[in-house]
Amino acid sequence: MKRRSFLALAGSGVLIAATSRLAAQTIRHNPFLLGVASGSPSLDGFVLWTRLLSATGGEPLPAGPIEVRWELALDAGFHQIVRIGTALAQPAAAHSVHVEVAGLDALPDAAPHYWYRFRVADAISATGRTRTLPARGSQAALRLALASCQNWEHGYFSAYRHMAAEPLDCVLFVGDYIYEYGINQGRVRQHNSATCTTLDEYRARYSLYKSDPDLQLAHAAFPWLVTWDDHEVENDYADDRAASSRGARFLAKRAAAYQAYWEHMPLRQAQKPRGPNAQLYRRYAWGQTANLHLLDARQHRDYQVCTPPGQGGSRTMRLHDCPDRKDPRLTLLGEQQEAWLNAGLMRSEARFELVGQASIMAQMRMPAQRAPEPQVADRFWNDSWDGYPAARARLLAEWGAKKNVISMGGDVHASYASNLVSDFDNPTAPALATEFVGTSISSPSWSQAVTERVLSHNPHTKFGKSDRRGYTVLEVQGELARAHLHVIDDARQRETAVSTAASFVVAAGKPGAQVA
Repeated sequence: MKRRSFLALAGSGVLIAATSRLAAQTIRHNPFLLGVASGSPSLDGFVLWTRLLSATGGEPLPAGPIEVRWELALDAGFHQIVRIGTALAQPAAAHSVHVEVAGLDALPDAAPHYWYRFRVADAISATGRTRTLPARGSQAALRLALASCQNWEHGYFSAYRHMAAEPLDCVLFVGDYIYEYGINQGRVRQHNSATCTTLDEYRARYSLYKSDPDLQLAHAAFPWLVTWDDHEVENDYADDRAASSRGARFLAKRAAAYQAYWEHMPLRQAQKPRGPNAQLYRRYAWGQTANLHLLDARQHRDYQVCTPPGQGGSRTMRLHDCPDRKDPRLTLLGEQQEAWLNAGLMRSEARFELVGQASIMAQMRMPAQRAPEPQVADRFWNDSWDGYPAARARLLAEWGAKKNVISMGGDVHASYASNLVSDFDNPTAPALATEFVGTSISSPSWSQAVTERVLSHNPHTKFGKSDRRGYTVLEVQGELARAHLHVIDDARQRETAVSTAASFVVAAGKPGAQVA
């Protein structure tokens, strides 16, 4: 064992004393009912996560903090343990544990994995696998899965079982981890409460979602990089306004939702919310291969334009009914986050710049769905980047100078591959950047027939598929990035097959999606 590893074992402190205290605890059930997870990787560490639960319909957890032991090893059998430590599962944080591991030795690109697990008394958690970021200057390939939008009621999370079998480095989740809606009869599965508004209700909703065995499988298989969209709080909210409320009343709900989000994600203390505010946007460097810029598209945005006075949320409307959408002062990211993103892009020397954010960036002119053969696509959705076209144009001007930016989004429950251009109404406009939008894990979309009509009015979008659920895999190696848009047969079935709907390739310095 290396000296650093030996010192880490000794310095985990209180190892002997901790063991005796653990043995004295009176937990007689397995409290690791929500599995394990990891994420927020750095050059020398990552976050390890779990949460303790009372027995279903039985024994409650002991009062007060509970000491949890964690173990980190170089093998799945834990024969080569490199770290042991303890953490407190506090009632104030729903007995969640966020262990920020640091100071690890660099592992070779060919074998970069660590294994981890947790213990309380005689209970042992499932084993998870994770990794650090590659060393600075590394040319290591990156293979990540893009996922979003998992509505419990609309289907099973079967896509994650297929994802867990992939040789991935990490998962990028871009929003709608839970849905806040109440119980709806006649769905595949049912929620466990009325619409979430309180901390206890949001906590219970995360417990329900994280009980899914396929979701637990994917969390245990890879580190996750996560950001939120709207349903982690309320549908289509912007800053301090939603359809149900605004101002102080809504911010109280947002504070509860943000707290529950942090409690259930493998996030660092730096992301822990302070009331209704949280620092969520951040950046990960994958050697010289790629930088991943992960954005917050809800907390800092201006209100959606042209929503009727006194109301919140989004609308689909005719272009000529909303000239205010072109206001150059509008921002979806907020001035500070926008400046942070641009500064990071300009400083970067990575081969590719990956931007993870919640929604679709490409313009989507929508025809009237009820017309049998609509000739004019004059509608737009004001919650997406179409409601903030000046902010989008500012970003794309910066991205066009880099010529290596790939945006990765979700939200719309469909797979899209698009060229991001300076003038979306000009079919010959050159690509400034590339966009891949991943379909949902289970949330439904409109029919493929509607998508075909949309594609006919948006030539910059090269592919669209809305009738299947799934995930996207992005491989970045050398001068090429390849996207594989995977779909499952039927999210309403636990056992369902997976296939590839389409594959695209992007060359460094040559923005635009080309059919692979």
